Amino acid sequence: MTANPRPSPAAAPPDATRRSRLLRALALMGPAFVVGAWQFGPGNLTSAIEAGGRFGYALIWVIVVSTLLMTVFTDMSVRIGLASPGSVVDSIKQRLGHAWGVLAGCGVFLITLMFSVGNAVGSGLGLSMLFGGPPVAWTLACTVLVAVLLLTRDYYRRFEKVLLLTVVVMGIGFLLAAILSGPSWPEVGRGVVPTVPDGVGLLLVAMVGTNFSVNAAFYAGYTIRERGIDRSRYRETTLSDTIPGIAAPGLMTIMVIVASAAVAQRTGTAAGSAGELSGVLESVAGPAGGYVFAAGFTAAAFSSMLANATAGGTLLADGLGWGSGLGGRRVRGLILVILGFGLAVAALASGSPVQLIITAQALTVVVAPFLGLVILLLANHRGLMGDLRNRWWHNLLGAAGWLGILAVCASLAVEVL
Repeated sequence: MTANPRPSPAAAPPDATRRSRLLRALALMGPAFVVGAWQFGPGNLTSAIEAGGRFGYALIWVIVVSTLLMTVFTDMSVRIGLASPGSVVDSIKQRLGHAWGVLAGCGVFLITLMFSVGNAVGSGLGLSMLFGGPPVAWTLACTVLVAVLLLTRDYYRRFEKVLLLTVVVMGIGFLLAAILSGPSWPEVGRGVVPTVPDGVGLLLVAMVGTNFSVNAAFYAGYTIRERGIDRSRYRETTLSDTIPGIAAPGLMTIMVIVASAAVAQRTGTAAGSAGELSGVLESVAGPAGGYVFAAGFTAAAFSSMLANATAGGTLLADGLGWGSGLGGRRVRGLILVILGFGLAVAALASGSPVQLIITAQALTVVVAPFLGLVILLLANHRGLMGDLRNRWWHNLLGAAGWLGILAVCASLAVEVL
């Protein structure tokens, strides 16, 4: 009697396969969202509010182009992180020279000091809009909260989860704010066509500096390593994390411009700050309008404060040869230095906090050309990158982005002088 053959294993049902792919994609999300959360801070929002209020939808194209270039540089940094046997700064020291690595670490640290001012001021403004009270007191509360989170175990995992949650809050808040403001969507579409209105000046510099943030892109090589993703998952990571993680802040910035422009058209008054826009939205769309915008602004400020300080402390410690692990005492100490600097300047500085934010963010582009050049050189290094080395179109877009940063620096110099 012949034995029945063993049945072949049943193929997974289509629904189970789709669920499995979705879970794998969700598991890879995080590193680029950290980069995007750092990039998308109060300086970004403040310049977007001013752009919409003063120039309507005309500067939306700046965000589209900046987001494309930001994606290209973030992708290069991710590939460098995947290919590097040690940290990114270690690779810079080995391939380009020790001084280059030290300068890269110190350069990012100086940029994060500047960003910390805007983040501290913005976090206080956001919570003050939601709950009332003096902004400085809320800035202190946010700084203490970040410091407490820093002292927890498995800091990176918790840090990443907090940032993903705040990105969701931001996305909902700014999308609803844009819809409730009642914009002209055909005019929004025409804003994608490049035009440079008269009198845009330093605002254009601030918009490029905050939406095409080379220092944030540079940090992507560290976040990908902290997550433990290897080079075999590069393609999945690109589709699940890099592209959506950088596109999300770009889309949210566009929504802020849309809301600001629509409110200005309907009321005849341009909002000069997040608080003013929140108040005008409330008069246009009811209490929900002001509340959702204030919630989004608060989430943006807090997430950027957290990511900015973490990146700055990591890069300076690595540049000085102290290691880059987030569990290291020196790394954590430098993170606290950045938080303390932002808090001190926010508490002591006089004048308009909005202008303080815009000026601080615009000045960050001074260091960006050096960091952009480092990324381009490493991404083309055959010995380091292997099959992850730049292709011709990476270099084409990368060169365009680098020249754009140089042009922004020249504009900044002319504006200052």
